[in-house]
Amino acid sequence: MIRALYSAASGMNAQQMNVDNIANNLANANTTGYKMRRAQFQDLIYQTVVQPGSASGQQTLVPTGLQVGLGTRSSSNEIVFTQGAFSQTDNPLDLVIQGKGFFQIRRPSGDLAYTRSGAFQMDKDGNIVTQDGNPLEPQITIPSTAQQISIAQDGTVSYTLNSQTAAQQVGQIQLATFVNPAGLNSIGGNLYTVTDASGDATIGAPGGPEGNGTVLQGYTEQSNVSVVEEFINLIVAQRGYEANSKVVKAADEMYQQVNQITQ
Repeated sequence: MIRALYSAASGMNAQQMNVDNIANNLANANTTGYKMRRAQFQDLIYQTVVQPGSASGQQTLVPTGLQVGLGTRSSSNEIVFTQGAFSQTDNPLDLVIQGKGFFQIRRPSGDLAYTRSGAFQMDKDGNIVTQDGNPLEPQITIPSTAQQISIAQDGTVSYTLNSQTAAQQVGQIQLATFVNPAGLNSIGGNLYTVTDASGDATIGAPGGPEGNGTVLQGYTEQSNVSVVEEFINLIVAQRGYEANSKVVKAADEMYQQVNQITQ
């Protein structure tokens, strides 16, 4: 019965972590470029009373054995990089990646970070930056006299002036891809950093041979969180927590009966 208490307690802890993960997904349901996380669990070690396949006689074997599990634990919460819905904004600096890839962002520390959020703005020097003021990499600067900004699907950025009809190019956006994007490290602010699990970034132009997606101007990518699905997961997690708490109560009542035997 001691095993039952600890196994049920591990189940309650796991479901609490599951609820925490669901709460974060729901909190970011309207966060541009956010990618949901899916909690995953694994069973703990087993106490073997009878080893499966052990000899039960001179010519016979135990067919199944007897093993008692000791509960569960949260093993990971994988980032799910499915495509979110597109929202039209008509802002020329709002960009969405249709397909694979990440925008490269230069952090104040000098390191690169990566994002799916393409809600860009322009700073006082004409540089394309994030909402936090971190510049896009490679840096693209648009003159203050520019009247119309155009960003092609291959990432080419150009502008026109009042007195001119021909567009002038100022640079090309480059996208990064990873062998295992789920292994990226989330650091907040819609940013990810490279880890050994994700592998190094492969840089290329949008729509290039590296398999990068194309860039669409005037749109942002919404969160890929399904509120309905998260509420269903919340109900399942709540019922799982409740079931484990009832196991704790049942084991406690059994202990109470044992303690009353000698009374």
